[in-house]
Formats: sequence, C-alpha cells, structure tokens
Amino acid sequence: MKQLFSLYRRNGIYHAQNTQNGKLESLYTRDEADAKALLNAKNEAARQPILNRQIGLAYLSATDAAAAMRTWKFVMDEMAATKQGVTRHRYDIAWKDPAFELIGKLPLLETNAEHFLKVLRTGTVSTNHYLRRLHNFALEMNWLPKSVVPRRQWPKAVHKEKRAIMQAEHETIIANEKNSERRAFYQLAWHSHHGFTTACVGWP
Repeated sequence: MKQLFSLYRRNGIYHAQNTQNGKLESLYTRDEADAKALLNAKNEAARQPILNRQIGLAYLSATDAAAAMRTWKFVMDEMAATKQGVTRHRYDIAWKDPAFELIGKLPLLETNAEHFLKVLRTGTVSTNHYLRRLHNFALEMNWLPKSVVPRRQWPKAVHKEKRAIMQAEHETIIANEKNSERRAFYQLAWHSHHGFTTACVGWP
C-alpha cells in the first residue's frame, strides 16, 4: 500500500510531506532516526482506516458483488421504478434537481455526512424531502451498512414565508389563464376565501 507521508528535510528540520497534496507537517526534530520513527507512526495511523475499509469491502463483496459499485443514481432509478403514474412522474422530476447531481455518481459505501449536507445546502425544501426518502430506501434495501446522517441530526426543512395574493394579482392570473376549467377553479377559490387565497398559487 502506498505511503501517505514521505520524509522531507528543510532547514535541518524533518517534515512529513503528504504524497497526495504536497502539504508539509513539521516533525520538530533534526534527528533522522527520530524523524523516521515519527513518519512510520503517521503512516500507520493513516493506513489503518484505509485497510479497515478495504477489508470491509472484501467481506461485503463476498455476499453482494455489486456493493462497491452501487451509486446513488442506481438507487434513484430503482426507487423510481417502484412507483407508478403521477407518483413516478414526481420522482423522475425530483431526481433532475441539480443538487442530486452532486452524489449521482458517488458510490454508497464512499458516502459521508458532508456529501449529504452539501446536497442539502445546494437544494431546496423539496431536495431535503426526497434525499431523506432516498436515504431511507437505501437503508431498507440493505445497500447501506448504516445511516449517512442520523435521524435526529437530519437538517429540518425550512419553508419560505407564504402569503395570500391580492385582488390585482388574482385578476392578472385570471386574465392570463387560457384553460377555462382552471380559470373557473381560480375564481371559485377566490370567492370561497373572501378575497384572499393561496390555494391557486400552487395549482399544477
């Protein structure tokens, strides 16, 4: 396994250099033997989590050959396939949210909380709703060994403030609506709510 840190000497002081990004971290010693001992300790500490992950993947692959390759796009497709009609259409639209592109190609077993939090920060209230369902679906299918984000730590969906439309806005909607049935519904909703209604705003 490739070493994460290599020995680097600058101005007589030994440093551990990250082989992936080149970052230097002082070992605070001029003694080469001490520096090598410290470097070995850092490499072993970095190596163990990687080794544990590889061992875990090996065990999973023995019982589920697709475990290491399964991505969130696969889960989205499989979840949508369990739906029908209008519900299926809603899920197909939901997965087109640009926020979900952030994890579409990401393997489930390489996912951490930061990935989900980035999706939630990028998306909307709807993103929060569908990501939670996607996460739960993967758990129920035993495709995830544990929760990515614990239930109690899941960010709450924050809805934008809503208000009723005014008469001038209602008249503009009626004037621009070409569908006679929908226009009649808007008029009925307006009169039934005594001049103010929010029902018509979200009408599909």
